[in-house]
Amino acid sequence: MSHSKVYLSDIAPRPRWMTSWERLKHKEAHWLVEVVAEMMGVFLYVYAGLGATAAFIVGSLVGNSGLGSLYTIGFAYAMGVVFAISLCAATSGGHFNPAVTIASVVFRDFPIHKATRYIIAQILAGYITCLIVYVQWKDLLLVAEKILVEKGLYDSVMFSSAGPAGVFGLYVAPGTNLARVFLNEFVTDFLIGLVIWASLDPTNQMVPPAAAPWLVGMAYAVAVWGYSPTAIAANTARDVGGRLMAVTIWGTQASGGTYAAVAALTNIPATILAALVYELFLGSATRTLTPHHIHFLRAHKQYYEDNKLAPYGYLEGLNPRRGDRTESFELDMGGKTREIQIDNISQDRV
Repeated sequence: MSHSKVYLSDIAPRPRWMTSWERLKHKEAHWLVEVVAEMMGVFLYVYAGLGATAAFIVGSLVGNSGLGSLYTIGFAYAMGVVFAISLCAATSGGHFNPAVTIASVVFRDFPIHKATRYIIAQILAGYITCLIVYVQWKDLLLVAEKILVEKGLYDSVMFSSAGPAGVFGLYVAPGTNLARVFLNEFVTDFLIGLVIWASLDPTNQMVPPAAAPWLVGMAYAVAVWGYSPTAIAANTARDVGGRLMAVTIWGTQASGGTYAAVAALTNIPATILAALVYELFLGSATRTLTPHHIHFLRAHKQYYEDNKLAPYGYLEGLNPRRGDRTESFELDMGGKTREIQIDNISQDRV
């Protein structure tokens, strides 16, 4: 039994204006669609986490500690990651983090011109999201600031992890050992990067595509629960976007000093190292793709072919052909063509 292609337009006809937009976005505006998807993914991730962070910090300052906790912050960021990957990854690839984009350039031949657009979009989305949350929480943030002024704690608390500015910018206490902060950030980001790379591996039998958002989300939750008290950023888009927003509202005193460089940059080499370790020791080019990933990649490959888009990475090597009872794939691996046949009946049962 062969697979038949069923398009959404076959079962749910689009209005004429939507059809015209579909033609445009798959050609001249496809780059814009990808950029918007990256921005929306960052928005979902950051928006979820900032709300919980604001509730915890403001609640603590106004004397209502029941509004939040470290647990709710970690859970909120985890769910934000799940939302981001589930909703937007099919369109852009689901980077949402400059470190992931840069690692994809190094290990997956991700185009540099697209990487540049992605990184700008990610940081801009972090900035805009922080501004949105600030407006939503402004009244309560001002109440918290007033309390700090009345208690004479404004200068010592305002621009710290416990102050209103700490909802958006990331800070460490004066005198904190930055070497230990760097180590904490690097190892935690390494863990997150390892989980991300495992989730991207189409031969990993333990992580089907549908499980990836939850696995990556829980990695971020573990990072928040266990290591944010020391200080972690984990995502350059979240950190730089939030720090720029804090500087916009409160001036250069909200910049974070020397720690700003540690927060913004450490996750990039940590993620690259995690990808390298996974590729060298945990992944293998001789393993077969899982049935789940074959379906997943085939659908994306078909989308690129139907809309005459240039594929990259795994999609560039995956060449679907149809038969009566088998699905054949030609994999172009370093100039050698290798044909893989998958029984369609067995795949239908997966």
